[in-house]
Parts: sequence; structure tokens; C-alpha cells
Amino acid sequence: MRLLLQIITGALIIGYPLAVFFGLHLLPPGVVALVLCVALILRLALQKQQVKAMMAPILVGIGLTAASFIAKEQQWLLYYPVVINLSMLALFAYSLKQGPTMIERLARLKEPDLPQAAIPYLRKVTKLWCGLFIFNGLMAWYTASFTTLAVWTWYNGLIAYLLIGAMFAGEWLYRTFWLKKHD
Repeated sequence: MRLLLQIITGALIIGYPLAVFFGLHLLPPGVVALVLCVALILRLALQKQQVKAMMAPILVGIGLTAASFIAKEQQWLLYYPVVINLSMLALFAYSLKQGPTMIERLARLKEPDLPQAAIPYLRKVTKLWCGLFIFNGLMAWYTASFTTLAVWTWYNGLIAYLLIGAMFAGEWLYRTFWLKKHD
């Protein structure tokens, strides 16, 4: 049962823009906010480890969805992608200051014995990710504030994921060749 709830809540959170779009078109006012709020509460409760970095965006998401439901203000639902991007930016930027960088940590999962020469490169990549989160956050804010629900959904439900996927795949591919070249 726990696994099923994790899958459902995970799918709702990943598909948040689509859930908002279809929910606002197909459900009575406030229902989508309530469903998303419950999904976020369940997600928080189901976390095996309370990962501090993920608690803040989930708690803010709970606040946004609950406030949207209570105030009957559907527009608030559109700002959750902004919160996610700001949270990821904070996490990656913090890792730049405290080290090791987030990308170094991820790289070490596959390559535990990274050469010392890779550290400055991985630091630059972490900065690139920060730039992407700034761009995505600004676009999420812009689409929530100044565009239609359809444009917001296209950007936050598809384009942002494509940008993140392209950055992830491109960096991983480049890093693979870079490590072979510098071995």
C-alpha cells in the first residue's frame, strides 16, 4: 500500500502542471487544490528519510495548495514550479559554497574515484545548473503571472522538463568523454 501511495503521489507531483491544467478544466473549483494538497501531505508523510532539502518545497507546496483551496484562488497553484526551481537553485548554490558540489556528489555515485582534475569542471557544471534553475524559475514565474494556463502548462509541464533532460543528458555524455580524455 505504501509503495502504491508513493507511486501515485510521485506521479501527481511530477505531473503537477498537467494535474493543474486538467483539474481546473474538469473538476469543480477547489478540488484540484485539495487533491494536490493531500498528495503533498502524503508525500511528506511517506518519505522514509526526512530529506531536509526536499521538505521545504513540499511544505511550501502544501501551503500554496491549502491557501488556494481556502481562499478559492486557483492562481496560487501556478507558483509551485517557481518554488521547486528556487529550492533546487538554493540546494545547488549551497553546495558550491560548502562543497562538495551537487554535481560532484552525483558524479561520484557512478565514478567514486574521480580524478582531482575533474573537481573544477564539476564546479562549473554546478554553476550551469544554477543558471538553468534561475532561467526555469523566472520562466515559471512569468508564465504563472502573465500568460494563459495553456502556456503555463506547456512550459512547466513539458519545456522545462525537456531543458532539464537535455542538460542532464548532455552533461553526462560530455563528462563521460571528458573523464576518458583526462584519465
